[in-house]
Amino acid sequence: MSRLGKQPISVPSGVSVDVKGRTVTVSSSAGSLSMEHRPEVSVQWAPDDKEVRVAIDPADEKNRQIRAYWGLTRSLIANMVEGVTKGYNKTLEVVGVGYTAVVSGSNLDLKVGYANTIRVPIPMGVEVEVERQFIRIKGMDKQNVGQFAANVRAVRKPEPYKGKGIKYSDEVVRRKQGKVGV
Repeated sequence: MSRLGKQPISVPSGVSVDVKGRTVTVSSSAGSLSMEHRPEVSVQWAPDDKEVRVAIDPADEKNRQIRAYWGLTRSLIANMVEGVTKGYNKTLEVVGVGYTAVVSGSNLDLKVGYANTIRVPIPMGVEVEVERQFIRIKGMDKQNVGQFAANVRAVRKPEPYKGKGIKYSDEVVRRKQGKVGV
């Protein structure tokens, strides 16, 4: 049994869930998200209890892969519910002398030690704000927010000697000593 998969997902007021076939749509006043789940997993919406239940066929409980889909489907739907209620955000920090970030239209322009400015296109459904050395990324879809933050960080990963680069605000960069003359 999947310990995570058998837990019901409680849906707060103001959020509506619609299950049609294999498509699950979660919407609120902020927006809506939808996904298509695997055929091995079944999703039921109980409007009376305001709960979404995810289940698999009892004959498939021995199959490790199907149990993994069970827990994954439950987590994805729970992330959709949290995304339309609270949303997700990531904060990146640009560290380095002369390193800057600027939002220009639908692009994030990064000056991080290269000869040219790096333009990273901002995907739909993701909002980006820049305050001095901090880049704040917000959105409803957890996957889009995390992937965009990873793409921005990959432009110039933090290096271990001076700590320069783009890092997550809660990331700790292990520093190295460097060369020591004797």
